[in-house]
Amino acid sequence: MSLVLEKPAPTVDVPPLRRLWTLLYRKPNLYLSLLLVPPLLWFGAIYLGSLLNLLWQGFYTFDDFSMTVTPDLTLANFAALFNPSNFDIIQRTLGMAVAVSIASAVVAFPIAYYMARYTQGKTKAFFYIAVMMPMWASYIVKAYAWTLLLAKGGVAQWFVQHLGLGPVLQAVLGLPGIGGSTLSTSTLGRFLVFVYIWLPFMILPIQASLERLPPSLLQASADLGATPRQTFLQVVLPLSVPGIAAGSIFTFSLTLGDFIVPQLIGPPGYFIGSMVYAQQGAIGNMPMAAAFTLVPIVLIAVYLSIVKRLGAFDAL
Repeated sequence: MSLVLEKPAPTVDVPPLRRLWTLLYRKPNLYLSLLLVPPLLWFGAIYLGSLLNLLWQGFYTFDDFSMTVTPDLTLANFAALFNPSNFDIIQRTLGMAVAVSIASAVVAFPIAYYMARYTQGKTKAFFYIAVMMPMWASYIVKAYAWTLLLAKGGVAQWFVQHLGLGPVLQAVLGLPGIGGSTLSTSTLGRFLVFVYIWLPFMILPIQASLERLPPSLLQASADLGATPRQTFLQVVLPLSVPGIAAGSIFTFSLTLGDFIVPQLIGPPGYFIGSMVYAQQGAIGNMPMAAAFTLVPIVLIAVYLSIVKRLGAFDAL
């Protein structure tokens, strides 16, 4: 009987890099975590860190006599938000944000519905470009362009005069006449500019939600004897609510924090964004600016909790 000795299998030296890639391939969650760690660290350290530092300064004290900030902690800045003048600013900004969101949804829905149901190919591409093209222009350029449109002798002024809308605007909106540059110094003019600038942010989410609407639902509604009006009110509109809610997140939050349009167009009066800018830049009252910064954060958090129940996050 002969004993045969087998040679051990040669060991393969696997490079460390290949070993790492094999580990990441076998554990996709680890791979995803490594990809997310750098941006999350940046987000946590830079964005959240600076925001929390700003909010913490809301507890500091501002000396009106010496115009200096001292680290003496106080709640006076947050209590001052409920003063009549400051609370009026919050109400004015919130009312404008809600009005702009509603008007944007009303204007955007027909456009989005036509894009989703009746266009395809090059026609749909044309509508996409037409909707997104205003977003390619500078925000400042669009705001200044509207000051010319609404000013005395502008296009909007011409339409108001030749269509005889002056008495209507005066009676319904309480404008003190439509002479001079009333539109450019009115709340209506400010409202029109906000709707124009944020309209694309409402059209695209609604169009995306209508695109996902199964045609079989519309066919089933017609087969069951529903009229086009009933189909729209009971099928199309309820299923488009998540898209409307998703678009309103942008229009509401962007209007809430804007400070350029209120300075360029409309009657004198602060908005939250312009108040933060004025307190921090012109006066140097950083604690009061930080206190005002908390207001849109709270309002947006409440608004997000509301639209979340409407399925807004599913439509984004």
